[in-house]
Amino acid sequence: MKAIILSLVTGLIFLSTNCDRQNSEEQMQITGTIESQGITSYQYGTHTLNTEDEFYALKSEKVSLDEYVGKEVTISGSKIEGYPVDGGPDYILVTEVKE
Repeated sequence: MKAIILSLVTGLIFLSTNCDRQNSEEQMQITGTIESQGITSYQYGTHTLNTEDEFYALKSEKVSLDEYVGKEVTISGSKIEGYPVDGGPDYILVTEVKE
């Protein structure tokens, strides 16, 4: 019984310290134009941010990115760990958008 409780406590500690791993990178700001994302080979993100030199796949849990489609904005966010994949772009978790 003690082993089960110890395992549960250890698991809870592990989960609580690793909940934010997907956005463990530092906050960054990027300026560009937000576009809706269509069908892609890399299949992640809901929108893209196109800059003069690069593009990024975006998602947000706080901001409705649809409100900014076609507009030049500056986003704040962090890279999501484990990306890019399949030749795709960096994946950014957006926390704020400024027009």
